[in-house]
Amino acid sequence: MAGAETHAMPPKISKTKREIMDRAADLFARKGYGSVGISEVGEVAGLGKGALYYHIGSKEELLYSIMTEYMMQLNASANHILERVADTRERIVALSESFTETMFHSRAAMTVCYREVHSLGIETRDSVLQLHSDYQRVWERTLAEGAERGECRVVSRLETKALLGMYFYSFLWVKTNGPATSKDIARDFANIVLAAVSTGKE
Repeated sequence: MAGAETHAMPPKISKTKREIMDRAADLFARKGYGSVGISEVGEVAGLGKGALYYHIGSKEELLYSIMTEYMMQLNASANHILERVADTRERIVALSESFTETMFHSRAAMTVCYREVHSLGIETRDSVLQLHSDYQRVWERTLAEGAERGECRVVSRLETKALLGMYFYSFLWVKTNGPATSKDIARDFANIVLAAVSTGKE
């Protein structure tokens, strides 16, 4: 996951390609990437092979797009929060809300990324992992700057990764169709982080 931090904005995606990505993500999440043929993707998208390949390039490119688009959106939101919000508590709350909202809307894509990243080639896989590293660094910076200002305690990288695990694996158990909203879950997650990094002086 090492490498220079990137701030790439998510590319503009046509309505047709987004529909293909959404339907393919659902298929890959339910059946597994290796068990889904490109013809099946075309069937659920309502497109023939020629039209389908015009929009996606290849099956692996489609998989890569599914894995990276939501992470680029998440990183863009996180960096916007860094620029706009200074207070550590407010940053943590905002980052939590940003993540859970993304998780609610991109659960299938997160599932595919978690299960199928090994299906990518080395270069594209490293690119996906880099996006996750970039996101982790936003949290590391948030907590490091908070510690410098005395707004939270010093938090190790291991602790940061553990806290982020709560977010990134939440798609496995959070019921996005349950009574709790994304903001409800974000609030609870933020409270857990805030309690974990508290200086104990409040």
